[in-house]
Amino acid sequence: MILIAGLGNPEKKYINTRHNIGFMVLDYYLPNEKWLKKFNSLYCIKIINGKQVLFVKPQTYMNNSGWAIIKFVNYYNIKLEDILIIHDDLDLNIGVPRLKINSRSGGHNGIKSIIENLSSKNFSRLKIGIGPKNKDVIDFVLGKFSKEEFEKLNFPCYNKIIDNYLTYGFEKTKENI
Repeated sequence: MILIAGLGNPEKKYINTRHNIGFMVLDYYLPNEKWLKKFNSLYCIKIINGKQVLFVKPQTYMNNSGWAIIKFVNYYNIKLEDILIIHDDLDLNIGVPRLKINSRSGGHNGIKSIIENLSSKNFSRLKIGIGPKNKDVIDFVLGKFSKEEFEKLNFPCYNKIIDNYLTYGFEKTKENI
């Protein structure tokens, strides 16, 4: 089983905020999905290209994302190399995607929580640029995308990255971004 988690914060006030790009990508990838609840998360399981894929949107708030991820990893016995986390990145320009594996948190508290709970950083990440930041980091990441910023987000591109990741794996997908 492959686990793909999009990070964000629950509550309506966080909808369309920069920190919720992980939720937004999954919502675009799985439109009209009826999400189930387990381990303080929203989740669904799909068969894609013959692979069982577990999609997760932790509802633990960003800083505790690892708590939800480790519950699914343990419950479904998921290997670290079968995890893809989708999240925002301040150091990338708005909308720019980047695939990484085995990298540090870069100050991202959601990733820091996942690394701590998994006791490893050896998992894949799809980082979506929300930068450059232009003010206080907390206010910036919890702020909503402007119309101009939203237009720079390329959801069909992120869908293709997810599809390629599921079809070809990390290395071949990274080569083609």
